Amino acid sequence: MIDQLKAKMQEYFVGKEAVVDDVLVCLLAGGHILLEDVPGVGKTTLARTLAGAVSCDFGRIQFTPDTLPGDVVGTSVYNMKTGEFEYHEGAIMHQIILADEINRTSPKTQASLLEAMEEGQVTIDGQVHKLPKPFMVIATQNPVENAGTFPLPEAQLDRFAMKLSMGLPARDEELAIIDKYMKDEPFTELESVVSLDDLDSVRGEANEVYVHKCVREYIVDIVEATRNNSEITMGVSPRGTLALLRCAKAYACLLGRSFCTPDDVKAVATAVLSHTATFAIPSAAILPAFLAAFARPFSLK
Repeated sequence: MIDQLKAKMQEYFVGKEAVVDDVLVCLLAGGHILLEDVPGVGKTTLARTLAGAVSCDFGRIQFTPDTLPGDVVGTSVYNMKTGEFEYHEGAIMHQIILADEINRTSPKTQASLLEAMEEGQVTIDGQVHKLPKPFMVIATQNPVENAGTFPLPEAQLDRFAMKLSMGLPARDEELAIIDKYMKDEPFTELESVVSLDDLDSVRGEANEVYVHKCVREYIVDIVEATRNNSEITMGVSPRGTLALLRCAKAYACLLGRSFCTPDDVKAVATAVLSHTATFAIPSAAILPAFLAAFARPFSLK
């Protein structure tokens, strides 16, 4: 089933197999993704393809400076006929959300996503409204233009399980894109290959992946290294530790294994930890050095 899902996504999202794998890992781990890249590289295409391939309801929020929290999470509207307030759903009431240009909206509106991303619910006038399951936020931001933007605070960044960058396509990939979009919009023919029940089943399998004690210690060693380094002003939080654990288990499941190895941890660590640690000298290259420092032999018996 996972192979079918990967094949379907790569059919509509040309190239970038590593990015597709990371997205699927995050989906199985129940996390959220922050896509930071230049405009036009296919961030929206990736989100739409994922939603269509797994039979999920897709919603898009185009963030602007005047977007209000009520536009995102919904609001209570007074019904004159009944004399009661009724909840009107916001744009967040979908299973897969594309939060486009999230850094272009105000911090107040950005904060409206915190409860939804962490607890899978929104609270309006004291009333709790559950979000549909599965629920996943794919947020995008443009690193090129800084004018009129509001950088995400650490509390918001910590809600994302992964931070990914897609990059520009290679020559052969761009030729394939031209062929794909030569005539019609390909999304009109997109058919799902995974039902929600199948997705729940695979996520359950990913959750049951066995993690040996030495691998758990390896995860903690890496996290502690981010907290005891002069070039990092704030290390990875316990939430980031759990995100690394879940993503490593999901990566093992993606490869068809029922147990997790140190290589699984290393495969996802940079994407999971690079945005949850605050660097005094910004450099994501520090994390691979941590991984190499803890590349020691293990016994998984």
